[in-house]
Amino acid sequence: MSPRPSWDEYFMSIAFQVATRSTCDRAHVGAIIVKDRRILTTGYNGAPMGLPHCDEVGHLMIGGHCVRTLHAEQNAIIQAALHGVSVRGGTIYVTHQPCLTCAKMIINAGLVRVVYAGHYPDPLAVQFLEEAGVELVHFPWPPQKDTPEDETADAP
Repeated sequence: MSPRPSWDEYFMSIAFQVATRSTCDRAHVGAIIVKDRRILTTGYNGAPMGLPHCDEVGHLMIGGHCVRTLHAEQNAIIQAALHGVSVRGGTIYVTHQPCLTCAKMIINAGLVRVVYAGHYPDPLAVQFLEEAGVELVHFPWPPQKDTPEDETADAP
């Protein structure tokens, strides 16, 4: 019998499932906001409600970025606001490191922990999160499983 996943592994796997709903093929990003081990909201990158998606009409590129979509973190935070759910004190699990704009939204939403899998080249986002006291945890995906010692004893 395999061991149960850690809470971080469990929630990160759900964030990756949420990412499958993404409508921008430049990056399939998913996010979930969790508090007290309960999922509050989910979000994936896609166009604003009622507007056409990248997979329908193509990308809207400005400065090397597709600006047609909202980011997964933004959509997860907006869903909480839309439905009157406080995320203060929660954790956001994201398939990719947040950008600077998402980092600022995470800070102002009162989230206290960010767990992410893939790196994104935005050192300012990291700096802002650290300065605000938000815990930033890199969680490589898929997680590496420890190999029992007896299985490696005869390995070449």
